Amino acid sequence: MSLKTSKLTVIGAGPGDVDLITLKAIKVLKTADVVLYDALVNEEILSFINPEAEQVFVGKRRGCYAYQQEQINELIVERAKAFGHVVRLKGGDPFIFGRGAEEMEYATGFGLEVAVVPGISSSIAVAAYQNIPLTKRGSAESFWVITGTTKEHKISSDIELAAKSNATVVVLMGMSKLPQIVKLFQAQGKNDLPVAIIQNGTRTNEKIGIGTVDTIVNIVAEKELKNPAIIVLGEVVKHRQTILEIQQQYANELNG
Repeated sequence: MSLKTSKLTVIGAGPGDVDLITLKAIKVLKTADVVLYDALVNEEILSFINPEAEQVFVGKRRGCYAYQQEQINELIVERAKAFGHVVRLKGGDPFIFGRGAEEMEYATGFGLEVAVVPGISSSIAVAAYQNIPLTKRGSAESFWVITGTTKEHKISSDIELAAKSNATVVVLMGMSKLPQIVKLFQAQGKNDLPVAIIQNGTRTNEKIGIGTVDTIVNIVAEKELKNPAIIVLGEVVKHRQTILEIQQQYANELNG
């Protein structure tokens, strides 16, 4: 048995770009005895981990689970009791659909100390990297961040509520439900509402499709967009094109 304090720290690794992990997260990774990391974590980040720490991949890839959630919970407690400080490294922010809260509750029930290091959520950063602001004066006064798929593998009822608002709507884990999402917005007469789909956001292999509620399903098929991706619906999507047009106009003026 370890004489070290049994502790769990849940860390958000950010949306993909390795430079978007926080300094706090890097400092904590250097103190870890064991790191359990997910599939959406950029593997370059693993170089920041204490070289003597055990690294365990517990993520999901192409529908294949390395570990079920219950097994991950048990692994956290087992490793913390045996070795001390366990870091649970998750993509984005661990409290934004990351199940970090569940793991902390479980660990606390076995006497572990718990802490969290927030991460930059893909819901904000991925859009921002494409010059899409989630709020913009005159376009959107608020934004919703919604999971596309609930625990029961159904579409979230919150999307129907969000479609009735003037807010920017960001859907995570929603690509399999895109046709249903489109129908909810069409039912509100928002056929021409701009939509962006961004795959592998902030990474070097990022792909993007821009369209409207009526056209986005076809655009996704043409560009072969798939998970991991976020869906952004709202007038703010136009800002990306506005920036491109201003840049082009400026370049034309420079070139006479």
